[in-house]
Amino acid sequence: MSDSIVTLIDVEKSFGKNKVVKKMNVEIKQGEFLTLLGPSGCGKTTTLRMIAGFEEATSGTILVQGESIENKEPFEREVNTVFQNYALFPHMNVFDNIAYALKIKKKSKEEITKRVNEMLELVQLKGYENRKPEELSGGQKQRVAIARALINNPKVLLLDEPLGALDLKLRKQMQVELKRLQKKLEITFVYVTHDQEEALTMSDRIAIMNEGVIEQLATPREIYERPLTKFVAGFIGESNIFDGEVTGFYNGIIDVVTASGNMRVKGTGFNVGERIHVSIRQEFIEIGTDSVEGFSLSGTIKDAIYMGTVVKTAVELKDKSEIKYSRFEKDDKFSEGDVVNIYWNPERAVAIKAKN
Repeated sequence: MSDSIVTLIDVEKSFGKNKVVKKMNVEIKQGEFLTLLGPSGCGKTTTLRMIAGFEEATSGTILVQGESIENKEPFEREVNTVFQNYALFPHMNVFDNIAYALKIKKKSKEEITKRVNEMLELVQLKGYENRKPEELSGGQKQRVAIARALINNPKVLLLDEPLGALDLKLRKQMQVELKRLQKKLEITFVYVTHDQEEALTMSDRIAIMNEGVIEQLATPREIYERPLTKFVAGFIGESNIFDGEVTGFYNGIIDVVTASGNMRVKGTGFNVGERIHVSIRQEFIEIGTDSVEGFSLSGTIKDAIYMGTVVKTAVELKDKSEIKYSRFEKDDKFSEGDVVNIYWNPERAVAIKAKN
């Protein structure tokens, strides 16, 4: 028996002639935290709304627990949604907004009070029980919406950028709390965000979307360390990406020529003369005065920018492009204007096939 709770089979969605979701096939596992991540307009919110029932798929099938839900109204599906715009009842106070679903189910007063208080504690709104939505900040309204959705213990919780209105400190705290609660209650979360750090922090798996297509679906570590496409490499984290051509091989290491110079990367399945992308994270870049076999990258240090946790340095290469590297502290061996050679451990770089 499959452990998938939500399955999308060849799902597409068009608005007029604009196809915003294209042939999407994905299985969301029972109890997992899956994040749909991508830039604005990539189709992630539309996908979420189709699962929720607020948009109808143009074609394809959506299953929840193995049952097709296309003909079910949103309230008939075993999913709850946390909306971007909160969707709170303006005439109800915080307590009644959170308790609404339990009251509809005619739970006892004692159980309602207990569970609402647990939710208030979770979202740090103790003492706000009697306030109306109009008396709350945007961040407080969003926390009420999260509590209201979670209190019903849905099989699947759909969240469309639910932490976007929170300040940075509270946002990071809520990331941890949401993840902890999701694991405790074993609820499947399908989470939409454009925040890469949030996705990497919270997710069991991440689906990177681009122009209506999932380019890669994998764990955060796999996504970060082994991106499958140039788009994924550029979208997640901060990478230096080179376009080049394979010139040879040696013990699983590929020699590549680019406009910036020669370089090496570990990889298999490529042919001499094939176009290739090489992605290397900023933290894996090395610089020095000595030449390194297989590398002919050199350039002039332009500047170093202090970012709090790291110092990011830019080097202008011979072809006037830039390569960036980062360190936890400034490298005092080199200064602005110094000419340096650039290299890396080929196993740290990623070889990506170029699209035809």
